Amino acid sequence: MKNSNSIILFNQKQVRRHWDEDNEQWYFSIIDVIDVLTETSIPRRYWSDLKKKLKAEGSEVYEKIVQLKMTAPDGKNRETDCLSTEDLLRVIQSIPSPKAEPFKLWLAKTGYERIEETEDPELSFDRAMKTYLQKGYSKEWINQRLKSIEVRKELTDEWKERGMKKEKDYAILTDEITRAWSDKSVKQYKKLKSLKKENLRDNMTNLELVLNMLAEASTAEISKKQKPEGFHENVQVAKKGGFAAKQARIEIEKQTGESIVSPENANTLITGKEKNLLDQTDKEDDE
Repeated sequence: MKNSNSIILFNQKQVRRHWDEDNEQWYFSIIDVIDVLTETSIPRRYWSDLKKKLKAEGSEVYEKIVQLKMTAPDGKNRETDCLSTEDLLRVIQSIPSPKAEPFKLWLAKTGYERIEETEDPELSFDRAMKTYLQKGYSKEWINQRLKSIEVRKELTDEWKERGMKKEKDYAILTDEITRAWSDKSVKQYKKLKSLKKENLRDNMTNLELVLNMLAEASTAEISKKQKPEGFHENVQVAKKGGFAAKQARIEIEKQTGESIVSPENANTLITGKEKNLLDQTDKEDDE
């Protein structure tokens, strides 16, 4: 398993975290988070009592605790209870602390917004536009990105028609499309751009976005015509859609003499005042 450990600061206190590259997931030390939010003198005892409470309530979060070796204050590596970001937020909801309240309010607000977007999908585009503008992206790039979201939705709707399941199957089919047009798997592509949990499309150049859209739109159209049955046939269609975009990529690269698949991401595309705004926004997101 490829992984890495690091430390982030929250209110001047250290929170240990672990990046699982295979699953593309951050895991956080629960003890450290409890220490930050409760300021209890014995965070381990607090966590022990909370675990018992969660288990008694039948919470599924209890089953998702993983033990990972992390560096303790004395410099030694010890097994530490950790949770993914999603599961950690669930645990925070069970912590009665003023410092946990902002997280609870944010979760409630986010949940309400998702309900609103289900009733009025245009709201999701409006909020996405606002978020990208706040991060300093150009309006031209944002228009491409929002169009890519629309194209992606058409593709996933088509996959649903073909009987594909949303998570695992979609991920594999997306990987096949990406590999077919860019000659890289999604993980390889993200590694090229030095990304971890960040969204790959959010860090693509305009041309990369256009070719990725072409690959997904081609896959959707081919699927509508050929009506593949079963996972294997859908994989073949995904490869065909990606290959169509690859032909376009090769021709453009021949004319420009430059590779379209690039290590550039948001940090290299945005400069000056926009770069400072992006850095500040990312810092706030981490906090």
